[in-house]
Amino acid sequence: MSNTNQQPPAPNGAHHELGNGKKHILINAFDMSTVGHLSPGQWKNPVDKSATKRRLDYWIELAKLLERGGVNALFLADTYGGYDTYEGSVDNCIRRAAQWPITDPTIDFQPISAMAAVTKNLSFAITASTSFEPPYLLAKRFSTLDHFTQGRIGWNIVTSWKKSAFKAIGLDNPIEHDERYRQADEYLRVLYKLWESSWSPTALSPDPANDSYVDPAQVRTINHKGKYFSLDAKHIVDPSPQRTPFLFQAGTSSAGSDFAATHAEAIFVSGHSPSVLRPKIDAIRALAAQKGRDPRSIKVFATFTPIVADTDELAQEKLKELKKYASTIGGLVLVSGWTGIDLWTPRLVAEHAAIGGLGPVSVGSPQTVADELERWVKEADVDGFNIGYVTTPGTFEEVVDLLIPELRRRGVYPELPDPSEEPVTAREKIYGKGQNGLRDDHEGSRYKYHLYQEDPPYKSEEEGQA
Repeated sequence: MSNTNQQPPAPNGAHHELGNGKKHILINAFDMSTVGHLSPGQWKNPVDKSATKRRLDYWIELAKLLERGGVNALFLADTYGGYDTYEGSVDNCIRRAAQWPITDPTIDFQPISAMAAVTKNLSFAITASTSFEPPYLLAKRFSTLDHFTQGRIGWNIVTSWKKSAFKAIGLDNPIEHDERYRQADEYLRVLYKLWESSWSPTALSPDPANDSYVDPAQVRTINHKGKYFSLDAKHIVDPSPQRTPFLFQAGTSSAGSDFAATHAEAIFVSGHSPSVLRPKIDAIRALAAQKGRDPRSIKVFATFTPIVADTDELAQEKLKELKKYASTIGGLVLVSGWTGIDLWTPRLVAEHAAIGGLGPVSVGSPQTVADELERWVKEADVDGFNIGYVTTPGTFEEVVDLLIPELRRRGVYPELPDPSEEPVTAREKIYGKGQNGLRDDHEGSRYKYHLYQEDPPYKSEEEGQA
């Protein structure tokens, strides 16, 4: 049987209200397949297991923990190339384990497949760049992951910016910022053609009597001739449960906001206060409305690092202990890389960035931290949070065992699903049961099989005037 993915869009784009008039806070666990993600130096802490991420059991145990808490998704960051702004060298990035070394979260399917095998409801959002590989290869990989997870896969779309990353693939300089987003826009349209347009919903139709598994007449060749990409191929993977993975995007520049308003189903933002983020979030929602989308259908996740204990006093004691292991230079490496400024002496900034990066860090009892989360939802208009860790799995254990129960008591976090219920896809968890395909107001929907019309070949201005 094939999956048509033609369900009607659920109304109003919300679908995470709990029947009590309160908005359901969405929580993702924010991790990275590296030793020093947002809190470099904690590998020295005896309770931290970040140095074991190259072993499969780390990921299996983390997935089980997040499933037990009813966490929405495991959001896996990624990066290409080292941070070399601080002192003009990558040496301290390497020495302090500031997002170095790092393994790839997508090429090796084994961790994702293993985590999917031991969970039923946890989704997985994986970072991959539009700048470093042909769209055909990425389309194949994510269709495969969506099959293996039974529709629980999301893609965090990045365009990449590090000079060291572009040098690693043979380019002396990064593609100019806005040009990267124009290229990414075309990249997404090629992917929609492959995921949404290539296979008819009824193409996969096993017919043993006639020795036919797929009807080739229902598998369309995509002929794309664009400014950045050319393609003449059929998608080699049959339609997965979602066809297009759930789409995350991080970037609030003018070009990034326009891209998000067009393509993103969720955006990942970072800022030290709600007042900083609110205008950016409002602008993206307004742009989405101009493009004919329900602005509430774009879900916003903010970076947030909690340090939770039974009481405020115990949480402060925990923070003091964590600071013993923090790498100030590692913090400088990360902040210098993120800002593009070689920071040598601002110790206060470095100490802050060494625990939780540049996002907010909340220290206190479950009640104190829950108050802060609710404040961000109200003041910044975010829908949820990418929860960063200081130690792993320690921070995630605090979230599952202390913070989420408090949020449930307040009626702003859902109860665990009934074990007898069939699992839903990553998109259905956000928009409601039955919405496993792109919403009808999403740009990618115009590429669905029954609507598709091939775009005319790209012509440069000179060619157009000829």
